[in-house]
Amino acid sequence: MPLDIDAGTARTTSSLHDVTNDTGRVAFCGPFVLSAITGYPISRVEEEILKLRTPTYERKAIVKGTYADEVQAALHHFGYRMVPKESYLHLERKTRPSVWSWMQKPRNAWAHYVLAIHKGKEGHWILIKGVKLCDTFTQGKWQFVVDGPHKGAKIMEVFEVKRQVLPDGLDGSAPERAPAAG
Repeated sequence: MPLDIDAGTARTTSSLHDVTNDTGRVAFCGPFVLSAITGYPISRVEEEILKLRTPTYERKAIVKGTYADEVQAALHHFGYRMVPKESYLHLERKTRPSVWSWMQKPRNAWAHYVLAIHKGKEGHWILIKGVKLCDTFTQGKWQFVVDGPHKGAKIMEVFEVKRQVLPDGLDGSAPERAPAAG
């Protein structure tokens, strides 16, 4: 007898979601990271960020340049919590640790880590889980950090992301769930 799995709920596994860019255009790093964590397509993630920015948002807007509080609020909406773990903003850029040196430190292999890094003169979001990395430069695919493009990039901040452990509805609203893979 086949298992009856509700298609409206996500399974909590250690699997890594590839990013689905269903917008038909280039998407930016904030929505990419959120899509890789939640399993939702870029359009759904951008819609949530736009709702957070402006209650009367316009769907045609492109999400470019996201702040930590926007990423945190969008993750909360999808049932995740994002906690600041480390900040290097008080250090000069040259003295901040690189992604590769940060990878050498012990951390939770089951948690997602969202890193704000320097990429040129701008900030950039990358996502690390275990020894794998996902972002716009990897086109939404997971690859080993050692093979990735950001090993030498300097870190500004590190955030740990995990599924919320509160039962649905405890805080007055049930988190939205990604459709089950199948």
